[in-house]
Amino acid sequence: MSATTRLTFEDFERLPEQEGTLYELDEGELLMEPSPSFLHNRIRDRIARHLAKFVAEHRLGEITVEMDFRLGPEIVRNPDVAFVTNEHLRSIDVNRSPVEGAPELAVEVISPSNLAQDTRKKVSQFLAAGAKAVWVVYPGLRLVEVYKLNGSRQVKIPDSLTDQVPFGSAFSLPLTSVFNEDPYL
Repeated sequence: MSATTRLTFEDFERLPEQEGTLYELDEGELLMEPSPSFLHNRIRDRIARHLAKFVAEHRLGEITVEMDFRLGPEIVRNPDVAFVTNEHLRSIDVNRSPVEGAPELAVEVISPSNLAQDTRKKVSQFLAAGAKAVWVVYPGLRLVEVYKLNGSRQVKIPDSLTDQVPFGSAFSLPLTSVFNEDPYL
């Protein structure tokens, strides 16, 4: 049995940045994630581009990738993609990290090293902190699970993400373009 070093939020803030490593704080436990694969980044970036275009056209807020969000006293999570509303942006100190509170939408692209129990816990933490929705993207299965604040869960395969919280009926993201291997999409 190995011992786990507990960190406070203040300890977490003092960690030195390390190239290629993302840190998260899970109820005082330091988590380190290795650099993601090319496929992971391709899917993340396609989702981010599509969301950013929609959010900008409708003046809804901003899309960010790999941004830390403080979800609780000793919880800091880093979704692959996040949507932050204009209202939330007004309360953010843009010169500091992490952002206080949950994004409206958190998107997690699953890597082979991710464990189901860890992913479920992360989804629960985002929703408990006020996220309206969390999308869990499975590149190998070519599907997306959509978790909503009201407790519902939908699986989208190979359909579009249409009319999904928090964007309303004008939103549609064709999953074929997300998972397609064509590098020019």
